[in-house]
Amino acid sequence: MTTLLSTTYFGPVQWYQKVYRSERVLIEQYESFQKQTFRNRCVIATANGPQALTVPVERASSAILKDVRISDHGNWRHLHWHALMSAYGDSPFFEYYEDDIRPFFERRWQYLIDFNEDILSVVCSLLDINPDVSRTTEYVRPEESLCTGCMKAGNSIDCRNAIQPKHPLPDSSFLPTPYYQVYADRHGFLPNLSVLDLLFNMGPEAIFFL
Repeated sequence: MTTLLSTTYFGPVQWYQKVYRSERVLIEQYESFQKQTFRNRCVIATANGPQALTVPVERASSAILKDVRISDHGNWRHLHWHALMSAYGDSPFFEYYEDDIRPFFERRWQYLIDFNEDILSVVCSLLDINPDVSRTTEYVRPEESLCTGCMKAGNSIDCRNAIQPKHPLPDSSFLPTPYYQVYADRHGFLPNLSVLDLLFNMGPEAIFFL
């Protein structure tokens, strides 16, 4: 089964579940860029509750996702990394993965989709999975029946618009499984956070929650 996904910035557990369980994954690169989505945003758990980290982008040249450039505005790399250290410095596996994750906040990538693709590669390595992932060669038009969430269409599943931070659409194949979280005593279990939350808290056992 082929799963069609949008690119993500340290995407949520749900997104990585699709990557892990699919025979083949296609990342849509010809869609129009959409604000306030996981394309350039992830959500982590902090002492004060969920916090969104957003990568600023420049959209002047083109709104097609493959052409969206990362902006250096606001010293965001420094802010994101320090947010992660503050949120997960006391988690069981932060130090274990720290050297693998830190380079994404030290180096500069020009294009968002390349940045996200390199993140995907490293995270899959840390999860010990080896998915078959490629990009679309043209825009895949959604079927009308797929606009209600992750749904099958022939031999493929379109989840591009179902996995969203604010208004997720139905996905019968994803049921969040609680795992240890640093701040669960304050906020209870927070489902479907960034895969970093799962990795930093569960380490090598993270794969069992996908």
